[in-house]
Formats: sequence, structure tokens, C-alpha cells
Amino acid sequence: MTGVEPVGARRLLVIGTGSVTAAHLPFWASWLKAGHPGTEVRYVLTGAATRFVTREALTAIGGCDVLTDRWPDEPEPRARHVDLAQWPDAVVVLPATLNYLARLATGLGDSPSVLALQCTRAAIALAPALPPGGAESVAYAEHTARLRARRNVVVVPPHPGRSTTSGKREAWAPASFPEVLAAADGLRAELEAADLGGRPGPDQEHAPA
Repeated sequence: MTGVEPVGARRLLVIGTGSVTAAHLPFWASWLKAGHPGTEVRYVLTGAATRFVTREALTAIGGCDVLTDRWPDEPEPRARHVDLAQWPDAVVVLPATLNYLARLATGLGDSPSVLALQCTRAAIALAPALPPGGAESVAYAEHTARLRARRNVVVVPPHPGRSTTSGKREAWAPASFPEVLAAADGLRAELEAADLGGRPGPDQEHAPA
């Protein structure tokens, strides 16, 4: 595929939540696989997201792990939320519903992915998908303000879209996957540069206090 910007992230976690636009994830999984073969990708789907896209479709098209965002019924050798927090270089949440944004903004940890994002050092790009009136709501303004204040979070604004209920352009569709991925990767690079800038050099490590 020509014209695809390279991505520096080696490990990308993609989380899909319960908006109808989650149905587009298989297309983007194919796009990622073809355009960014050097990036390892894992997917997590919330229970609501599986109303619009199946794990089977993402697994077949993406050729990678796809988890459901719930605590496992059987014991696992490693805690799922810890793996999800420590594994990625960057995280994309697309689509991100108002409910998911609220859970993340208020500090909840009620599912593996939400708890992982509360604890991860990876760059997180959130792509809100909102119903009519959602972008003007007090809840959205308050939650996104809290999230934007976090060092490792960027919120990529949605754009006007057609409501599947009314047929009018009064809903808010998430930004395109390439735009959100670029935002996540740009933030990842900034965080890495800041972390390197704060580390002592070889001559400073053993310098007297």
C-alpha cells in the first residue's frame, strides 16, 4: 500500500467499544496488516462492541490475538490487565464510547482494558464516537478535560456523522484510524524523548550529590 506513513510503535493495542463504527475494525485490521507489517497488533473488544464485530472476523483478518474485555473464567498464569498495561508501546481506542470515556476518566478499573489503561505508561489515543448531542454534553466536556490532562493521553476529536437512528448528520463519528494512529505514535515519540531527556548521562550517574 502506497502513501502509508511509517509507525514507530512496535507493539500496538487496539481497543474497540460499543459503537456501530466498531464494524469497521476488520477493514482497519487489514490496513494495518498490509501497511504496517513490522507492528505487532493485539485487539480487545468490549462486550458491547461484539454486537457489531466478531472476534472471529478480527482474528481471521488481523491474524493476531483478539480478547474480550472481561475477567477470565479460568485462572491465567499472568493477570490479563497487567499484560495489557505492560505489553504495548501505544494504544488506540477506536471507537471510544461516552461510557468508556467516563469509566476511564473517573478512575474505574472494572474491566481488564480499563484497569490496564489506568496503569499503563504507553501512549493512549482516544477516538470518541458519540450520539446526537453527545459532543455538546457536560459529561463529554468534563471527561475529556480530565483525560487530556493526563501525560500519556491524547483525545482525537470526532467529526460530524450520520445518525443510524435519525438518518441526519447529527451524530459524531470517530476520527479515521490513520489519524488516530498517527496521534498515538506522535505522543509515544514525545514521551520517549521526554523520558530519555530526564535520564542522567554516563558521566552524571555516579556524580557526587
